[in-house]
Amino acid sequence: MPRITRLLLLACILLTGCSINPTSPEQQDSSALNTPDSKADNLSDNNSNDKMSYPEWMDKLPVVRIETIAQGADALDFVTKPVARHVAEAIASWTPGYKIPPEPSYEDCRVTFFDGTTKAGTEPADAQVKVRGNWTTEYDKKPLRIKFAEKQNMAGLNDCAEQKNWLLLAAYKDASLLRDRAALAMARGLLEPDGLYCSDARLVEVEINGEYWGVYLLAEQQQIGENRVNITEAEKDYQGTDIGYFLEFDGYYVNEEPLQAFHVDYADNAPLTPFDGKGGSGDTITALPETPYDPKKDIGMTIKNDIYSQAQHDFIAGFVNNVYRIMYHAAYDDQAYKFNDDYSKITPADNMTPQQAVEAVVNVDSLADMYIISEMTCDADIYWSSFFLSADFGADGDRKLTFQAPWDFDSGLGNKNRCTNGKGFYAGNIVPDVNSNEYETVNPWLAVLMYQDWYQDIIRKKWTKAYDSGVFSDAVNLVRNETAEYEDAFQRNTDKWGISTRDQSIMNELSRSAKHCLTQASSAEYVAEWLENRTAFVNEQWHK
Repeated sequence: MPRITRLLLLACILLTGCSINPTSPEQQDSSALNTPDSKADNLSDNNSNDKMSYPEWMDKLPVVRIETIAQGADALDFVTKPVARHVAEAIASWTPGYKIPPEPSYEDCRVTFFDGTTKAGTEPADAQVKVRGNWTTEYDKKPLRIKFAEKQNMAGLNDCAEQKNWLLLAAYKDASLLRDRAALAMARGLLEPDGLYCSDARLVEVEINGEYWGVYLLAEQQQIGENRVNITEAEKDYQGTDIGYFLEFDGYYVNEEPLQAFHVDYADNAPLTPFDGKGGSGDTITALPETPYDPKKDIGMTIKNDIYSQAQHDFIAGFVNNVYRIMYHAAYDDQAYKFNDDYSKITPADNMTPQQAVEAVVNVDSLADMYIISEMTCDADIYWSSFFLSADFGADGDRKLTFQAPWDFDSGLGNKNRCTNGKGFYAGNIVPDVNSNEYETVNPWLAVLMYQDWYQDIIRKKWTKAYDSGVFSDAVNLVRNETAEYEDAFQRNTDKWGISTRDQSIMNELSRSAKHCLTQASSAEYVAEWLENRTAFVNEQWHK
């Protein structure tokens, strides 16, 4: 049997019928077991059976074992030292004497996966591993990206779909370690019925070079793929515009190569009425700075998939800008606009209603789904990043702007000072900037249609279906159940990394309620109670 086939897990058999041939505990050599206190110099030797031996501390969670090909005193530097360059440069700008750390880079490794129930392990697979993320790279416990040499599945995620790229989210800022887990579970309950993508995820424990490395959330890489964001992927060096585009609404877009990013003018920065439950309270807000002295930051788009021509860049930039104009004209001018045949410009459409004009170019079900998950999580980054869109102009594409692949909720669910009592409208409302509260802004995509009755009807229908089917109560139960079931693993993580609510570099970011949680269990209970309160508040507005 080929090695790649044996990499599928026994969990796939139990859950989805995938077939594997793991190495059982009886076949494994128990002489090389490692403890949580083992260091890199206590690595097992090169005997393959030793590599397959599951850790003696392994309990109920699966384990991802990473071993570097290169050994030596600096073997762990790739996972302990790197900081994203733009983050390091920002820190250096206000920290005298700060030495810029190395940028994240791939390290050649071998990765083994152990099933949490059977403790059966896959054969070690060739992979490259590196630190990933933005500000999370500054923390001691850093998130990681795994890029396998061959496509494979991990933990039976996403119906055992095979991909090369997988992520290990550290969740260091989240003392519960469950905010992303709960948010992604809710998001899947909303998006999957509409045929839209959201990463599958599950908790695992990680070991690197024989050293215990903590509890992580194993998740899927945000990318184009048949089993991920399922849009047309351009073949290498293809320059036509009839491809799929995967985009991120992104304040970091200025750090990208010019071909992979573009500015959005949001209908010439036209003002929006915030959705605050009070008709806007007479306020308006723009998405972009209004004067050269406005502290508000510019927000553009990053193109997440590779493109190969300026024509592709200019095409998707023009499309996104004009789709927003169509939405704005429909919502604020009660006018319908449509594209010409080559999508190069828009003109008035006398034969369409404003609603029809929007529905012709926007997957409004996806926007409503994304509004609900954004409203339910109150994430502080909502106006800044980790908000994903796609458009498919391939042969089978629908040529609509679609909102999917929600991501990054460690600053949400009451962790930062946003909706800390679970109340108040947030997703389409005026929000403070993520860190300093220096300015106020808005996510224009979530705000622009909020006062349209037809769009509110879509939200109401979707919310009611999700609420009645238990999407939100299931997330509450997940937080409580996994806290209890994996108590020992969470304690191992605390022994390794401590509790972030006691970390002075983190405490200033946290809400008063969050920073008062001194254990994983108390933080998780705060998340569960917050979700219950949030669900009750949102339900009052949107349940039919």
